[in-house]
Amino acid sequence: MKIDLSDTNASKINKALVKGRRAIGTPAVGMVLTLVIVTDEENAYDALKAADDASREHPSRTLVVIKRVGKSGRGRTKSRLDALVRVGADAGTGETVVLRLYGEVVNHADSVVLPLLLPDAPTVVWWPVNAPLDPAADPLGALAQRRVTDTYASEQPVKELGARAETYTPGDTDLAWTRITPWRSMLAAALDQTVCKVISAEVEGEESNPSCELLAMWLADRLNVPVKRSVSGGPGLTAVRLDTDGGPIGLDRADGSLATLSMRGQPDRAVALKRRETAELIAEELRRLDPDDIYASALKFGVERLNEQVPEPQAGPEATPAAGQAAGQAAEEAPAPAKKAAAKKAAAK
Repeated sequence: MKIDLSDTNASKINKALVKGRRAIGTPAVGMVLTLVIVTDEENAYDALKAADDASREHPSRTLVVIKRVGKSGRGRTKSRLDALVRVGADAGTGETVVLRLYGEVVNHADSVVLPLLLPDAPTVVWWPVNAPLDPAADPLGALAQRRVTDTYASEQPVKELGARAETYTPGDTDLAWTRITPWRSMLAAALDQTVCKVISAEVEGEESNPSCELLAMWLADRLNVPVKRSVSGGPGLTAVRLDTDGGPIGLDRADGSLATLSMRGQPDRAVALKRRETAELIAEELRRLDPDDIYASALKFGVERLNEQVPEPQAGPEATPAAGQAAGQAAEEAPAPAKKAAAKKAAAK
């Protein structure tokens, strides 16, 4: 069932939702959260379709906020709120309200959304495109426990990752991170099957692909090894190779659907590693509403540190005085120029 409302307000929208539920014979609907989608007119259809598909797993009230910024022939656009209310089969397993904001009301989207949130239920805000640099500081983002962005949709994804790291607030996440969940699971399972020490790693994928960068940062952060970032023709992430003292471990996916896991001493195995649709990514993010500490740690590692040599762990406390004593003895026995060089080395150590 669809109900069109023109030049309306939040009170009339809530009444339309009650009317729609009664009309289809379901006055009480069990919804678990409110999903707020902030997008433009061009991307609204795809985002709403993904949310409808995800609602089969997470029944929710979906609020689509479309800001219509523009001017009329005689000056500024009149401040107005239009709404399309959908319930029943037209709204997946929950409720959907498409809000179109015009004029001055565009700057007060949070005031429009707040009365429409489900009481005593978590709120998730998703920006499919044009996400703010600091989602938690955004008026709509401040209403939510989880804030979902997608750096893949930005013009400069790698630069966007840096901005996300600087403004990270517990509850922030990104679909570029969600896309690599199967890769992280597969690599962790591979390392569980063998006893070895990882020496270095290489991540291969499309240039400026944020998922490739995040996977490389995750490996460098978790394994404390240098990670090389290689460029391929795609699609997306194509291969991960780990150099270990027990032999190489490789996970190659050339066609975007089927990957090959290779390890020394074991036959090559074909594993399903297809590129997932947006609906699957959103459904995964809605399964957890607590802060993702692993994402935060990988994000703050930084793209610029990927190819750096990670220092070896320091020796025990007993070895440190011996090293300093040996350096001092060498300085005393050496000529003056050599003494200075030895002193510098000792200071560095």
